[in-house]
Amino acid sequence: MKKGRREFLKTVAVGSVAGTMAPALKFSRRIREGTVGRRPVLATGDFPCPARLPNIILIMADQHRADVSSRDGFPLDTTPFLDSLAAGGTWFNKAYTAAPACVPARTSLLTGRFPNTTQVRSNHNAFDGVFEADILDVVRAKGYKTAHIGKNHSYLIPEDFDFRRDFGHASAFDTDQSAEKKAFDEYMQSLNFHCGFKPTPFPLELQYPYRIVSEAQKWIGSLRGRPFFMWMSFAEPHNPYQVPGEYWNMFPPDNLPPVRAGKEALALKGYKYRKLREIIEMSVGGLPAGDVDGQMPRMRSNYFGLLRLLDDQIKRLTLFLWTNSLMENTVLVYVSDHGDYVGEYGLAHKGAGMPEVLMRIPMIWAGAGIRAGAGPHPAHVSIVDILPTICEAISINIPDGVQGRSLWPILTGQEYPPGEFAAAYAEQGFGGLHIDDTYPLDPRDEGAAGKGGFDELNTWTQGGSMRMLRKDDWKMEYDMMGRGALYNLRGDPSELTNLWDDPGSFAVKIQLMGELLKRTIRYQDDIPHPRLRYRFKRDKRNYYD
Repeated sequence: MKKGRREFLKTVAVGSVAGTMAPALKFSRRIREGTVGRRPVLATGDFPCPARLPNIILIMADQHRADVSSRDGFPLDTTPFLDSLAAGGTWFNKAYTAAPACVPARTSLLTGRFPNTTQVRSNHNAFDGVFEADILDVVRAKGYKTAHIGKNHSYLIPEDFDFRRDFGHASAFDTDQSAEKKAFDEYMQSLNFHCGFKPTPFPLELQYPYRIVSEAQKWIGSLRGRPFFMWMSFAEPHNPYQVPGEYWNMFPPDNLPPVRAGKEALALKGYKYRKLREIIEMSVGGLPAGDVDGQMPRMRSNYFGLLRLLDDQIKRLTLFLWTNSLMENTVLVYVSDHGDYVGEYGLAHKGAGMPEVLMRIPMIWAGAGIRAGAGPHPAHVSIVDILPTICEAISINIPDGVQGRSLWPILTGQEYPPGEFAAAYAEQGFGGLHIDDTYPLDPRDEGAAGKGGFDELNTWTQGGSMRMLRKDDWKMEYDMMGRGALYNLRGDPSELTNLWDDPGSFAVKIQLMGELLKRTIRYQDDIPHPRLRYRFKRDKRNYYD
């Protein structure tokens, strides 16, 4: 590897968003072995080749929780265009992230592998990923032009794309770095990843989602017919929660639907939730806008306003595709890396535990070849399923080591084994022991608490290991100490009544324990495959059932 490449990667790791990534100690397999630009040879033949390769636009939001859209029963109309896109395509209301943290989830999206096998279990391990091939390898093997526009926060580097424009939470590197854009960056940085308590004093055109769509339109317009893959990654509605004037009181703080469970639920949710609330209060409770509870309505209002702002920009992109006769041969995928408490349990952002508001994510497929459904599809699906689905859509065999399954039969109205999608699995934690207040560490010294802002992904919330299973109305969590939780989501959507020791739920508990064990074994890494005379058998869609 050239010295310049290694120094660049170290700079990226140190200089990432708000210092959330430590210097990389090792790098992803491709980077460590110096094979960036020399991508693996991927086989074709298992899937029929389409007459015309579709364009693929993977749209990702950051911290968009699934239950705050009208199509999911939310009383505010936060995402009218995405709702219409879902109605014309296939959407899932049982879609789950692989892990409720940015870098692990994004690594799982790109590689089709769970954090246990990528070895990326925290935001500080972006360049530690282990995999044979990723989504860029897949589309490049079919001759696609590639672009990344927006937030990265993964192991990918500029050389991995034909075109790249980076937009973070408080900085951007688009074509024109005008004085006004630099002033907007400075304003975003002044919010310290928290919240704007006045309308953002800049026009909509300076908001990063608007500029991301503008860059995307320019790049797509330059391609002249060659199939393309674009990862359009918005940093919103992730904090800092801020919106310009037209979105400021679109959802007024005094007229919001109440949270399902307030801070009184912390007593039921356990130590990590309570510690996170303590860290928030240490960090933001003294701001001029008032205490945490006094700030929460405005934070929620801005979050919902950001969702509408995103929705409007995705609509703007889609209208551009239609106007330029591209939509009929383009597959659009909309997904989020994870959710946000947005006031639930008296918390903001993410961090503690695996509640539905963090784990369940929106997932919409629309466009070329995608069948329209009458409502949400009942399958339990995962963010790791996106890569193998794209493989089948463009006739590339699923790479070795991928653990996700192809959703293409579901999306196109073909037969599929329902048992394969009868449950969803996810992971949380970077390992070791849980840490509590007996551990001699102050949140301010650790970096979790600071003046005006806080880091919810910290030693307390991320230590240890936990696994989750969702099956129909039931949810199970289980950690490395043998401590479990069992919830009936139909009657207890906030997961406040733990039925683990309830005799009446014993049969369900045993059933879900078996399902969780099966999937835990299934998702152990199978690469490298055995060498010499052994034969390795795998279904072409990664189905087991």
